[in-house]
Amino acid sequence: MKTPLTVAALAAILMTAAPTEATARAIETACLRSDRAGATRPLCACVQQVANQHLTRGDQRQAARFFRDPERAQQVRLSRTDRDRAFWQRYRAFADAAEARCR
Repeated sequence: MKTPLTVAALAAILMTAAPTEATARAIETACLRSDRAGATRPLCACVQQVANQHLTRGDQRQAARFFRDPERAQQVRLSRTDRDRAFWQRYRAFADAAEARCR
């Protein structure tokens, strides 16, 4: 019989693990949910692999928003803040690498 403390500890571990997995696949999930005709599972998985190499999880969450709101990408690209400029450089490096690798 499992004690309530053991069950509570297991539940806490599972609750913290689930968002991490979802966050780790932000690009792939956004890609699959997009309305783009070429967004296949293999392509989206490849793009996610490249994102894992080039972007932090925070960067991935921000980039995933671009699938839903392309205007947001334009706003970041044109932004004059140092933070947005740095992100855009990382994002472009990721996009270039994904384009080269995931054809």
